[in-house]
Amino acid sequence: MQLIQPPTPLFTPSLAKAVFLAGSIDLGKSVDWQAELALSLADCPGILLNPRRAQWDSSWLAEASFPPFREQIEWELAAMEAAGMIVFFFAPQSQAPVTLLELGLAARGRKAVVCCPPGYWRKGNVDVVCEHYNVPMVGSLEDLGREIRAYLSSAHALE
Repeated sequence: MQLIQPPTPLFTPSLAKAVFLAGSIDLGKSVDWQAELALSLADCPGILLNPRRAQWDSSWLAEASFPPFREQIEWELAAMEAAGMIVFFFAPQSQAPVTLLELGLAARGRKAVVCCPPGYWRKGNVDVVCEHYNVPMVGSLEDLGREIRAYLSSAHALE
Protein backbone atom coordinates (compact mmCIF):
# COMPACT_ATOMS: atom_id res chain seq x y z
CA MET A 1 0.00 0.00 0.00
CA GLN A 2 1.28 3.43 -0.91
CA LEU A 3 0.36 6.28 1.43
CA ILE A 4 0.32 9.86 0.16
CA GLN A 5 -0.15 12.80 2.52
CA PRO A 6 -0.01 16.54 2.02
CA PRO A 7 1.97 18.39 0.93
CA THR A 8 3.24 15.55 -1.33
CA PRO A 9 2.14 16.32 -4.91
CA LEU A 10 -0.51 14.06 -6.41
CA PHE A 11 1.50 13.21 -9.52
CA THR A 12 0.74 9.56 -10.11
CA PRO A 13 -0.96 7.93 -13.12
CA SER A 14 -3.11 5.55 -11.08
CA LEU A 15 -5.15 7.78 -8.80
CA ALA A 16 -8.34 6.16 -10.07
CA LYS A 17 -7.20 3.21 -7.95
CA ALA A 18 -6.67 5.50 -4.98
CA VAL A 19 -8.87 5.94 -1.92
CA PHE A 20 -9.27 9.30 -0.18
CA LEU A 21 -9.68 9.05 3.60
CA ALA A 22 -12.21 11.74 4.49
CA GLY A 23 -13.21 12.05 8.09
CA SER A 24 -12.66 13.31 11.57
CA ILE A 25 -9.31 14.99 12.19
CA ASP A 26 -10.34 18.03 14.28
CA LEU A 27 -7.02 19.83 13.89
CA GLY A 28 -5.20 16.71 15.06
CA LYS A 29 -7.31 16.19 18.20
CA SER A 30 -9.37 13.32 16.81
CA VAL A 31 -8.19 9.71 17.07
CA ASP A 32 -5.85 8.82 14.21
CA TRP A 33 -8.25 6.38 12.57
CA GLN A 34 -6.44 6.91 9.24
CA ALA A 35 -3.24 5.32 10.62
CA GLU A 36 -5.23 2.40 12.03
CA LEU A 37 -6.93 1.84 8.68
CA ALA A 38 -3.66 2.16 6.73
CA LEU A 39 -2.04 -0.42 8.99
CA SER A 40 -4.88 -2.87 8.42
CA LEU A 41 -4.51 -2.41 4.64
CA ALA A 42 -0.70 -2.50 4.49
CA ASP A 43 -0.69 -5.74 2.44
CA CYS A 44 -3.25 -4.43 -0.06
CA PRO A 45 -2.26 -3.03 -3.48
CA GLY A 46 -3.29 0.56 -4.02
CA ILE A 47 -2.95 4.12 -2.81
CA LEU A 48 -4.38 5.79 0.26
CA LEU A 49 -4.70 9.56 0.11
CA ASN A 50 -4.57 10.65 3.73
CA PRO A 51 -5.26 14.36 4.36
CA ARG A 52 -3.91 14.17 7.93
CA ARG A 53 -0.78 16.28 7.56
CA ALA A 54 2.17 15.10 9.64
CA GLN A 55 3.48 18.63 10.13
CA TRP A 56 0.19 20.40 10.82
CA ASP A 57 0.59 23.62 12.80
CA SER A 58 -2.52 24.43 14.82
CA SER A 59 -1.51 28.10 14.89
CA TRP A 60 -2.08 28.41 11.12
CA LEU A 61 -4.82 30.81 10.18
CA ALA A 62 -7.85 29.10 8.65
CA GLU A 63 -8.03 31.74 5.95
CA ALA A 64 -7.87 31.41 2.18
CA SER A 65 -5.18 34.11 2.07
CA PHE A 66 -2.85 32.06 4.33
CA PRO A 67 -0.68 30.00 1.91
CA PRO A 68 -0.12 26.83 4.01
CA PHE A 69 -3.84 26.60 4.81
CA ARG A 70 -4.83 27.14 1.18
CA GLU A 71 -2.30 24.52 0.06
CA GLN A 72 -3.86 21.97 2.46
CA ILE A 73 -7.42 22.61 1.31
CA GLU A 74 -6.49 22.57 -2.38
CA TRP A 75 -4.60 19.29 -1.86
CA GLU A 76 -7.67 17.75 -0.25
CA LEU A 77 -10.02 18.94 -3.01
CA ALA A 78 -7.68 17.66 -5.74
CA ALA A 79 -7.28 14.32 -3.96
CA MET A 80 -11.04 13.88 -3.58
CA GLU A 81 -11.58 14.64 -7.26
CA ALA A 82 -8.78 12.32 -8.41
CA ALA A 83 -9.58 9.35 -6.16
CA GLY A 84 -11.67 6.48 -7.43
CA MET A 85 -13.21 6.00 -3.98
CA ILE A 86 -13.82 8.34 -1.05
CA VAL A 87 -14.42 6.84 2.38
CA PHE A 88 -15.87 8.86 5.22
CA PHE A 89 -15.48 8.19 8.94
CA PHE A 90 -17.41 10.34 11.41
CA ALA A 91 -15.89 9.67 14.85
CA PRO A 92 -18.62 9.83 17.53
CA GLN A 93 -16.58 12.15 19.78
CA SER A 94 -15.87 14.55 16.90
CA GLN A 95 -17.85 17.33 15.29
CA ALA A 96 -15.98 17.14 11.96
CA PRO A 97 -17.65 20.09 10.18
CA VAL A 98 -15.22 19.87 7.25
CA THR A 99 -16.12 16.20 6.80
CA LEU A 100 -19.79 17.16 6.56
CA LEU A 101 -18.84 19.66 3.84
CA GLU A 102 -16.81 17.00 2.02
CA LEU A 103 -19.71 14.53 2.18
CA GLY A 104 -21.93 17.18 0.63
CA LEU A 105 -19.44 17.56 -2.21
CA ALA A 106 -19.11 13.80 -2.77
CA ALA A 107 -22.64 12.47 -2.16
CA ARG A 108 -23.75 12.73 -5.79
CA GLY A 109 -20.49 11.37 -7.19
CA ARG A 110 -21.19 7.64 -6.74
CA LYS A 111 -17.78 6.92 -5.26
CA ALA A 112 -18.42 7.45 -1.53
CA VAL A 113 -18.80 4.95 1.32
CA VAL A 114 -19.67 6.21 4.80
CA CYS A 115 -19.16 4.99 8.36
CA CYS A 116 -21.11 7.09 10.87
CA PRO A 117 -21.40 5.23 14.18
CA PRO A 118 -24.08 5.98 16.77
CA GLY A 119 -23.14 8.95 18.90
CA TYR A 120 -21.97 11.23 16.09
CA TRP A 121 -23.72 14.54 16.80
CA ARG A 122 -25.20 14.93 13.28
CA LYS A 123 -25.74 11.25 12.51
CA GLY A 124 -29.32 11.94 11.43
CA ASN A 125 -28.16 14.39 8.78
CA VAL A 126 -25.53 11.95 7.50
CA ASP A 127 -28.05 9.08 7.43
CA VAL A 128 -30.62 11.08 5.44
CA VAL A 129 -28.06 12.40 2.93
CA CYS A 130 -26.67 8.90 2.37
CA GLU A 131 -30.14 7.42 1.95
CA HIS A 132 -31.22 10.20 -0.40
CA TYR A 133 -28.16 9.84 -2.66
CA ASN A 134 -27.82 6.04 -2.31
CA VAL A 135 -24.43 6.34 -0.61
CA PRO A 136 -23.49 2.99 0.97
CA MET A 137 -23.07 3.02 4.74
CA VAL A 138 -21.14 0.57 6.90
CA GLY A 139 -21.22 0.04 10.65
CA SER A 140 -17.58 0.10 11.70
CA LEU A 141 -14.05 1.12 10.80
CA GLU A 142 -13.32 -2.57 10.14
CA ASP A 143 -16.21 -2.69 7.66
CA LEU A 144 -14.82 0.42 5.98
CA GLY A 145 -11.48 -1.38 5.64
CA ARG A 146 -13.22 -4.34 4.00
CA GLU A 147 -14.93 -1.99 1.52
CA ILE A 148 -11.59 -0.42 0.63
CA ARG A 149 -9.91 -3.82 0.23
CA ALA A 150 -12.73 -5.03 -2.04
CA TYR A 151 -12.57 -1.87 -4.13
CA LEU A 152 -8.80 -1.96 -4.55
CA SER A 153 -8.84 -5.68 -5.35
CA SER A 154 -11.48 -5.15 -8.05
CA ALA A 155 -9.72 -2.04 -9.39
CA HIS A 156 -6.45 -3.93 -9.73
CA ALA A 157 -8.18 -6.93 -11.31
CA LEU A 158 -9.24 -4.61 -14.14
CA GLU A 159 -5.64 -3.67 -14.99
